[in-house]
Amino acid sequence: MPVFQYDPPERFVAGTVGQPGERTFFLQAVGDGRITSVVVEKSQVAALAERIEELLEEVRRRFGDQAGDPGAVGDSDDRPLEQPIEEDFRVGTLALAWDSDTERVVIEAQQIEEGAEDDSEGEEEREIEVFADDAPEARDVLRVHLPPHDARAFAARAMKVVAAGRPNCPLCGQPLDPEGHICPRQNGYKPMGG
Repeated sequence: MPVFQYDPPERFVAGTVGQPGERTFFLQAVGDGRITSVVVEKSQVAALAERIEELLEEVRRRFGDQAGDPGAVGDSDDRPLEQPIEEDFRVGTLALAWDSDTERVVIEAQQIEEGAEDDSEGEEEREIEVFADDAPEARDVLRVHLPPHDARAFAARAMKVVAAGRPNCPLCGQPLDPEGHICPRQNGYKPMGG
C-alpha cells in the first residue's frame, strides 16, 4: 500500500467538514501538487496536539536548542481545508517521533485495520503509539516531517479545531446538544427549566 510522504509539506493542518455534533475531522497534507486527506477521530486530533507539545518539551529538555524556541510558532493557518476534500483513508493508529538527524517532528497516520471500523464506535480515544519505522505493508500510511515551529503551529490550530465544537457539560464533560443531553452525573435526568 502507498506511503504518502511529505518532508516537509507546504501545509499540514487539522480541519473539519460539517456542523458541530456532525463534524468529520481530517488531517490534510499538501505539497508538490498533491493533497492527502485522512479521516481521524476528534479525540485523536486532541491527543496528537497534546503529545506534540509534550514531545517538543521533552526534546528541549534533553537536547536544548534542537526543538527550537518554545515561543516560536509557525505562521497561524486559519484557512479552510484545501479542495477537493477526498478521503484517502481512515486513520486507526497515529505515531509520533523526533528525528534528531533532521531536527523534525515525524507524524505517521496509519490506515485503520480492515473490519476495525465497526468496532471503533463508542471508542473515546485511540492511543498514539511510539513511532516505528516499519509500517504495516497492508495499510496506507501518511508520514509528515515538520520543523518544530510548524509542529507547534499545527498543534495550536488542532486545539482550536477541537474546541470549536459543541460545549461540554460542566458535570460530565460530554458534549451538549442544543436540545440538551442525558447526563450520567444526574442519573440520566435532564434538569427542569425554571
